[in-house]
Amino acid sequence: MDLSDAVWRKSSRSGGNGGQCVEVAVNLPGVIAVRDSKNSDGPKLLFTPTAWDTFVRRIKSGDFDH
Repeated sequence: MDLSDAVWRKSSRSGGNGGQCVEVAVNLPGVIAVRDSKNSDGPKLLFTPTAWDTFVRRIKSGDFDH
């Protein structure tokens, strides 16, 4: 998939210390793209909007907390 038109924004949960930085692009038709901001040319994860909404909802509810 061509992601050249992606508009990336850093997660509000990413710290300013260069640690865990995630960027998300939500401006692409039918897909949500996610990447590591420290490796912007590296691999990207692609989600359908429904899968992304489910993922975010489960994170917020604590489903992945240990």
